[in-house]
Amino acid sequence: MTSDQDQPSADDPSVPDDALSPDEAQDVLRRQASSHMVVHEAVRLQGEEELARPVVALLLSGLAAGLAITISFLAELYLRMRLPDERWAELVYLLGYPVGYVIVIMGRLQLFTESTVTAVLPVAARPSITGLAKLARLWSVVLTANLIGVLIVVALMAGEVIITHEQRLVAIDILQKLPAQGAIKTLTLGIPAGFLMASIAWLLPNAKGSEFWVISLLTYVIALGGFSHVVTGFSQTAFLWLNGLMTLTEMLRDFLLPALVGNIIGGTGLFAVLAHGQMRGDSEAAEDKR
Repeated sequence: MTSDQDQPSADDPSVPDDALSPDEAQDVLRRQASSHMVVHEAVRLQGEEELARPVVALLLSGLAAGLAITISFLAELYLRMRLPDERWAELVYLLGYPVGYVIVIMGRLQLFTESTVTAVLPVAARPSITGLAKLARLWSVVLTANLIGVLIVVALMAGEVIITHEQRLVAIDILQKLPAQGAIKTLTLGIPAGFLMASIAWLLPNAKGSEFWVISLLTYVIALGGFSHVVTGFSQTAFLWLNGLMTLTEMLRDFLLPALVGNIIGGTGLFAVLAHGQMRGDSEAAEDKR
């Protein structure tokens, strides 16, 4: 027999309203308890799908993503050229930054920073040497394809094939005015970028028609914060390199490698591990209650 103290209080906000039938109340409790587990499972299954894709499919999808993500660089450039050199103008021209991400993510193309959470969850759920090998294969193929795609477009820009001579000079002037930063700064700025990109992958299963706004808002924050995204930032540094304003060593040492490490720490080390740890903790708590 249960005492009155064991009964849930009517004032307890976690208890469904008395107006609901017993079946409806049970359904509410089930949905409340399992909502984040459902998201975790949706993201994990997406990761399983990515890990199982053949190399050719990953390569082509990653290449397409690299080509498309440079639209962010171009959109920003076109907006900057039409705005005065005022501080408020930054709030406007940075609206071009999310454009490439919208194309890539809503087009279901393979972008490296998304896989720092999606592809990691299956490995975290069932750790194995095989799983780690699949993850390493996915990351290496997708990142390489992304960077090749970016390099193709940037080379066309530097060669004035897809932009005019005047636009190329404006792009050089803009990028040269950006504050220089060392490897450590790039790495630390890469962590929040990785976290925000992982957040997008985590939020999309529950977006329910608001995917455009989720992607646009979070990537706009990346632009506003000046955070380092390994693929998008590569379009800027590669452009400087191809125009003779940065050496290959400087590009690799001061941006590409530090941004890569920062994105992995933010996406995998912080977001994926914490999200998976939360799910595991709640699952164990639910088992203890049974």
